[in-house]
Amino acid sequence: MPEKKTLTLDAPGAVLAYDVREPATPSDAPPLVVIGLPMGAHGFDSLAEHVTDRVVVTYDPRGVERSTREPGSGTGSADHVGDVVRVIEATAGGTPVDLLGSSGGAVIALELAAAHPDLLRTVVAHEPPLPELLPDRDVIVAAMQDIHDTYQAKGSGHAMAKFIALVMEPGELSPEYLDRPAPDPAAFGMPADDDGARDDVMFSSSMVWMPRHRPDWDALAGSVQRVVIGVGADTGEEITGRTSRSIARRLGQEATVFPGGHNGFSGGEYGHPGGDPAGFAATLRKVLDA
Repeated sequence: MPEKKTLTLDAPGAVLAYDVREPATPSDAPPLVVIGLPMGAHGFDSLAEHVTDRVVVTYDPRGVERSTREPGSGTGSADHVGDVVRVIEATAGGTPVDLLGSSGGAVIALELAAAHPDLLRTVVAHEPPLPELLPDRDVIVAAMQDIHDTYQAKGSGHAMAKFIALVMEPGELSPEYLDRPAPDPAAFGMPADDDGARDDVMFSSSMVWMPRHRPDWDALAGSVQRVVIGVGADTGEEITGRTSRSIARRLGQEATVFPGGHNGFSGGEYGHPGGDPAGFAATLRKVLDA
């Protein structure tokens, strides 16, 4: 099992915690940086244990788990991109890295590919939830704005119930989706009581900017590094499956299929049903070595 050490670095308005796993034997392979949003480094522990041929770097986004965030500091795409650049510069020593981003981390991965191609070799964006190219984009944007508004009004339990219902919904959303009754938090094992916290990065920020985000398609098309869009084999017509395939088509490729679903790399972290981290790592290795 790769040896792991945890480090921190300062960023404007935040202190970032990140983990570095060294391979048992020295390797010439580029370091692999793995990022999520809002998920922290822990969510990739099982996957990292199966990537033994290179240095693997994972991190907690600002305001998530071990990484702190000062009140009022930014949590938009530019803030997260800047943080990942700092982690890469602190760990890679100027060597271009391979980058895997999943979910919101895949959105940041695409931004990095467009803005910082010199830092990267291969970029794998696994299930980026960017609805720009979908016919029901406006409904998705409105639904995510409603999740944010619900969080501000009622707290995380009610917001999470709406979020789970949204991401589980298959197929194109009609405008009538927005008129559905709010789901009961208890139906998803969520508390209905409001604990008063309003610092959740996903609900307080990402639900607003991420569905409206527009990648720099021209920069991605002209990028010097490989950009690969990934989708889970078990992800059907849910939002992240549809967004992944639409983005892959926009970039002139077919989405690369990875084992499992949206959390196909998981070994049960955070109580999520276990995916196939060994199979996911094997597919990732083929992509990186292609």
